[in-house]
Amino acid sequence: MDFDAILDMLLNGGSNIVILLLAGFIILCIYLGIRIVPQSQKFVVERFGRLRSVLGPGINFIIPFLDRVAHKISILERQLPNATQDAITKDNVLVQIDTSVFYRILEPEKTVYRIRDVDAAIATTVAGIVRANIGKMDLDEVQSNRSSLITEIKTAVEDAVDAWGIEVTRAEILDVNLDQATRDAMLQQLNAERARRAQVTEAEGEKRSVELAADAELYAAEKAAEARKIQADAEAYATRAVASAIAENGLEAAQYQIALKQVEALGNAASGQGSQTIVLPADLADSFGKAFNMLKGRS
Repeated sequence: MDFDAILDMLLNGGSNIVILLLAGFIILCIYLGIRIVPQSQKFVVERFGRLRSVLGPGINFIIPFLDRVAHKISILERQLPNATQDAITKDNVLVQIDTSVFYRILEPEKTVYRIRDVDAAIATTVAGIVRANIGKMDLDEVQSNRSSLITEIKTAVEDAVDAWGIEVTRAEILDVNLDQATRDAMLQQLNAERARRAQVTEAEGEKRSVELAADAELYAAEKAAEARKIQADAEAYATRAVASAIAENGLEAAQYQIALKQVEALGNAASGQGSQTIVLPADLADSFGKAFNMLKGRS
């Protein structure tokens, strides 16, 4: 094999290697230039250490060897570990508040460049806001207005973490715990309140009983007065009837009736058992005479 043949072989082999290297370089550029972002993530792209862009879900293109994906951020909703912090209410009662916070990242470029540990930062912020809001309320308000307290805490946390590109989706107060001394004091107060309510209920029952008894007496008095009124009306009616009869038939009719009643009474007395003595009125004969005369006059 002469020198020309050997040179021609080397040139042809070298061109093949160059072609292979060039093809490999192109494939590498395509691989590095295409970025497929999942639906639940966003990619933060840097160019020479500076923020270049934020890639959303789908197929994205970057400049190979110049741009690089520096951060892959999940945009799924996250839950902070349940935290417990002490707080003092407005009426100086020490309470322990169990909280839970849910959030998600909306602007990854703010989150990765403005805060190092986002979970710790949010937890610290929530603890401070909870203590501040609890300090404005009495213990009874904390127990009864939990929903409004949660709303206030959520709003305050959202304002505090807005610069970090974070959205607080939910904040919850899981429990409000008290120390044993406070629980004992509240139990005594509750028992005293129950006793007071029982006494009030008993007093109201007695008052109602007295009112009902008075109403019953008043009703009975009203009915008795109505009965007396009816009786008086009946007596007045009888009196008017007698007066009318006397006016129509004269005095003789009245005397005749009186005489008949006297005779009837004497007959009843005489017919009684064991009667030995009969008491006669002084004007008995005169009464008989008047009655006889009236009878004759009627016949």
